[in-house]
Amino acid sequence: MQLANHIRAIQPPPITEVKSWIANRSFPDEKPLVDLCQAIPSYPPPRELIEHLKNSLEDEQTFKYSPDEGLPEVREAVCDWYRRRYLGAPSNAQLCLTIGASQAFWLAMTCLCEPNDEVIVQLPAYFDHPMGLQALGIKPVFAPFEPERGGLPATDVIAGLITEKTRAILLVTPSNPTGAVIPSDQIEELFLLARERNLCLVLDETYNAFVDAPPHALFTRTDWPQHFVQIASFGKTFSLTGLRCGALIASEDLITQALKVQDTMAVCQPRTAQSALRFGCQHLDAWVDNNAALMRKRHDLFRDKFSSADIPFEIVASGSFFAWIKHPWPELTARQVARKLAEQANLICLPGEAFGPGMDAYLRLAFGNITAAQIDTAVNRFVINH
Repeated sequence: MQLANHIRAIQPPPITEVKSWIANRSFPDEKPLVDLCQAIPSYPPPRELIEHLKNSLEDEQTFKYSPDEGLPEVREAVCDWYRRRYLGAPSNAQLCLTIGASQAFWLAMTCLCEPNDEVIVQLPAYFDHPMGLQALGIKPVFAPFEPERGGLPATDVIAGLITEKTRAILLVTPSNPTGAVIPSDQIEELFLLARERNLCLVLDETYNAFVDAPPHALFTRTDWPQHFVQIASFGKTFSLTGLRCGALIASEDLITQALKVQDTMAVCQPRTAQSALRFGCQHLDAWVDNNAALMRKRHDLFRDKFSSADIPFEIVASGSFFAWIKHPWPELTARQVARKLAEQANLICLPGEAFGPGMDAYLRLAFGNITAAQIDTAVNRFVINH
């Protein structure tokens, strides 16, 4: 059987690869596994949300399809959440509920691009984005990583990469993997660049609930639907990563086209996820804010401990759930260093190669799924034999 060569060329799922390194291993009580591999909140959903989901199982409608775009009352609750968070919001017709941000990304790229079109992607790139573009036959054009900018994009560099084949500028804020938050005024600048060049600015804002102020003011503009698409996720927001609560936010026309793909791909977001999402948007603002403050404190503690520790690694950028660190051995790839950490220190993290070309001097640390009490232990593991 002949399999598609362009799929063979895509890298394996990085988290699956790293976790395969420790498969079937046992870890002693005195040196348990430290998992800095995947960005999963260490805290569960609140008890009231769990009880709400239990009660929803008594409703036979829970087990039926919903409209492809999601139930109208759930989409309205999400729009209300945006009004509180962004001071502006999409309408119901500009929002489609999806199975995580990953599906929202696929819907957006499928509707915006033809095969062989180009999308500008900032390095280091969230690995699922180049993987998805390659699977769709779309060329990722990488904007270079500039360490002195702390993970932030350079608008003039992005402008210089635009060609007649460019269809979108794809950015993640707060960044996965660096944690860097693109300032609101730069997001406005990038939107104006996209409008000027008749492109689409696509922002993956999976971690938007962990930003202090409104992340940007684009939803207050009347012209946002013409040149802006948001990829949204609520898995980190409400600690529902396994329920896959995402959304695509775009113009009514793009949503109409996306629903053609949605119907062939997944039909609809499961009603259980929609029920949890509606409850979270309507009742959990204070809980979300408290966890955002907790994660800021955890980040600050991790950054300070790591920076002051007597270890040969350097933090280049950090924020939100992540730290982007440089390892000290130019003769080794990041994959080799990450594997040494797994084998010698019982610590797993992701190698920089997973996040795009030229990133093999770096590692991504995700500290969302460890507690503050575990940070000292995690930092002390970064002493390995070369």
